Amino acid sequence: MESASLRITGAHVWDRTVQGFVDRDLCIVDGIVTERADASAEVLDAAGGWIVPGLIDAHFHAYATSMDGFENERGPLSYAAINGARRLGSALRRGFTTVRDVAGGDIGLARAVETDLFRSPRYHFTGPALSQTGGHGDPRSAHVDICFTEGHMCEVVDGVDELRLAVRRRLRTGAHAIKVMTSGGVFSLTDPIRIPQYSPDELRAVVEEAERRGTYVAAHAYSPEAVVHSIENGVRSIEHGNLIDSPTARRMAELGAILVPTLAAYDAMDRRGAELGLNEISLAKNAEVLSKGQEAVQLALAAGVPVGFGSDLMGDLEDDQLCGVRLQVEASGATETLRSLTETNAALIGDRRLGHLDAGAYGDAVVLAANPIAEPAALWEADARRHIVQAGRRVV
Repeated sequence: MESASLRITGAHVWDRTVQGFVDRDLCIVDGIVTERADASAEVLDAAGGWIVPGLIDAHFHAYATSMDGFENERGPLSYAAINGARRLGSALRRGFTTVRDVAGGDIGLARAVETDLFRSPRYHFTGPALSQTGGHGDPRSAHVDICFTEGHMCEVVDGVDELRLAVRRRLRTGAHAIKVMTSGGVFSLTDPIRIPQYSPDELRAVVEEAERRGTYVAAHAYSPEAVVHSIENGVRSIEHGNLIDSPTARRMAELGAILVPTLAAYDAMDRRGAELGLNEISLAKNAEVLSKGQEAVQLALAAGVPVGFGSDLMGDLEDDQLCGVRLQVEASGATETLRSLTETNAALIGDRRLGHLDAGAYGDAVVLAANPIAEPAALWEADARRHIVQAGRRVV
């Protein structure tokens, strides 16, 4: 990814130490925040602006081209990749300078990002998520008698030895982390949402292989049963978690797990899913989890669980990404949501150069038109984005 040098003047800069804004120039040299500007640095006058670190979406799907599971899995990969590049570029223009793709992506797309073939957020991918037969990643309906093993976003893998091999294949080809499905889901057709998936032995095998390579496992899980099943077998991040209760949140805190809520997805499917062709089974499942997402965020924070941010938007719903920010602000307030979008997601990804604007950080920033703590709408209104900067280069 090409870097540049820039000095942004006249703005208020978010300081994670004081959890507030300070007045200083933001200096970026060769794509990295520094104490002083390079003499050749471009100058950007941001007088009256409010600068926050580049935002991070920790539950993104580049290859989610459709509201139909089989189209996502078995449509032409060339189309998925080209459309994925477009989706990534759109996310960057909304201020998301880093994304974590949990279920999909591959080394080819990552290489295209790294070699600057198109403008994109920093890109971390898991490759296809792992699902048991009949689990959340299995797109087959009960009455369809066809074979399915692997698609662009999910792979059906059963058994300890088979799972170890699948994890090793992903890590060999550049996966940032491993994604598993450990409960039913909205999009899948044959699995009740609450029932845990995969056996303890299977989950532990996945976790052992990931940890041996210095990485971690993220699990799609909704219910208390599925979340506890996941974290007690070593899973680090819980994706969604809408149905957790207080005891589950406390157990997450005890074991050091992180919650990545995806509030945008349920709201968008509720408002727009039917008109975009989402099936009746998924619409009914969505209704079950819709009202619980914000409560789960509050329960997690009350228990001391770090809460990140994710969007999880399929097909044409992708343009609701910033609606998720509004929904999370409603649940946890502006300061906590900004922390979720930056510091917490950076800690989850494990890159100390992400999520802040101290010296040594990536030169990724969003210049807002208003103070997002006093006027939280600045975090989600597209018109409030005066400038977006990535690696010292202006995107917008």
